[in-house]
Amino acid sequence: MTYHEISFAAKMVKGGKVVIPAELRRRHGFADGATVVFEEGDDGILRLRSYEDVVRDVQSWAQSLEGGSLVDELIAERRAEAAAEEARL
Repeated sequence: MTYHEISFAAKMVKGGKVVIPAELRRRHGFADGATVVFEEGDDGILRLRSYEDVVRDVQSWAQSLEGGSLVDELIAERRAEAAAEEARL
């Protein structure tokens, strides 16, 4: 396990609210109103990530699945349906 030299501390207040230190917000691009995601690893360590970062990872994973992009498949299906509909008219 690797420990970083810089640590940040914050107090939890009523309702489970924690203020992310300003330096970390700036460093990671967390703006007011941003959605953040807490991930807990098998080792119990919590990670805080931006929602956008998680979405990018999921999109990358989906594109890596066998058969290519699911979005591309859906678009191709819709185009084929539209072409078939036009041919019937």
